[in-house]
Amino acid sequence: MPDFADPPRSPGTRRGPARDRLDPLTHGAKRPAAGFTLIELLIAVAVVGVLASLAYPSYRSHLVRSNRAAAQGALMDIAQREQQYLLDQRAYASSTTALNVTVPPNVAKVYAVSIALTDGPPPTFKISATPVPGTLQDADGELSIDQAGNKTPTGKW
Repeated sequence: MPDFADPPRSPGTRRGPARDRLDPLTHGAKRPAAGFTLIELLIAVAVVGVLASLAYPSYRSHLVRSNRAAAQGALMDIAQREQQYLLDQRAYASSTTALNVTVPPNVAKVYAVSIALTDGPPPTFKISATPVPGTLQDADGELSIDQAGNKTPTGKW
């Protein structure tokens, strides 16, 4: 009984894995190995390098803006707590610990937050966030807010 599972073979062809390596269009010659050439690999690496060189500066500027926004939020929170402290104690607090607030860790890594008070009628405060040297924010500059809600520098708020 003939085996109908296998197609008919022409004389000289092999059965099994060796048959897969033979190319019928070239009359039994081996096909070239599939894969990447060194040139193709170098071109792919060059394309990835160009894309990375374009994306990295954008990523860094995004980090700077993100850190600045977090610091602005922390400064506004501290300023709001200062106003509440003034209502309760009839004076401004000289530190964040007196306000019972901590600077968020992601802000404390890149900014040093300080409070400066001025006595006199009326009392005033200025809360500043100074970039920590050696961080991404180093070139960004100082942020500050005072008791009247004045934010400096105005272009970064």
